[in-house]
Amino acid sequence: MLRLHRSLIASLLIACLLSTSGCGCRHHRRRKNELRRAQLRSLQLYRQNQELAGQAEMAGQLAEQNGQLEQSLASAQQNLELTNQRLANLNAERAQLSEKYSTLLTGLKNPLGGGTNRRFEELSKKYPEFEFDPVTGVSRFNGDLLFASGSDVIRTDGSALLKEFASIMNDPDAKQFHILVVGHTDDHEIVKQITKVKHETNWELSTDRATAVVRSLAKIGVDEPRMGVAGYNKYQPVTANVDDSARQQNRRVEIYILAPDSTVAGWEGPSMVR
Repeated sequence: MLRLHRSLIASLLIACLLSTSGCGCRHHRRRKNELRRAQLRSLQLYRQNQELAGQAEMAGQLAEQNGQLEQSLASAQQNLELTNQRLANLNAERAQLSEKYSTLLTGLKNPLGGGTNRRFEELSKKYPEFEFDPVTGVSRFNGDLLFASGSDVIRTDGSALLKEFASIMNDPDAKQFHILVVGHTDDHEIVKQITKVKHETNWELSTDRATAVVRSLAKIGVDEPRMGVAGYNKYQPVTANVDDSARQQNRRVEIYILAPDSTVAGWEGPSMVR
């Protein structure tokens, strides 16, 4: 009986030892797993921290770039305002010049005296294709009065009219005034080769005709320093180019009588001293 008791006690001791040993192993594994989870969590936190640091750095760079863009935008806005101001100044200057030129050519007042006006009005009655505006003092040689189509050679009837025109302008009452001769064409482009040799486009034809009138007046006795020429091609028609009759009206030469202080057709040089 005692032997059996001793054997039972030994068995219990062995079981207890085994039980104690199993509990230690489980505890060790649990601690190890907790440590691994802690390490993984630390790694996750480290990576998150690195990512947040990268985002903060990028945010700083974006803020710096935004500041630079705002400075560039402000500079561009300032340059745009300066450019707009310069453009406004140029437009204002152009408008003033256009108004001044328009006043000289189309809105001018007739500087001629009553006697000279009457002589021009009598001349317009004698030549139906010649018009004189007593309000502006503008003379208009309409249609083909001076030139044949595509030509800058003055016709015989035109030469006779220019002689009488020069006689009026050389009269003491009108001799101090300047003369601006302006040529105009219709909208037909120059196609004949024989014409293109001398007048490549209507620009040349309009200015060549004005030049021919000035040369003719100079030969008759009008001082050249009093005169100037201009050509407007087809771009200032008096009527729409809808048919041959309308085109004939647009083919014209106009002579503007300008005051002595005008700089459009003359200049104050030694030859102008009186």
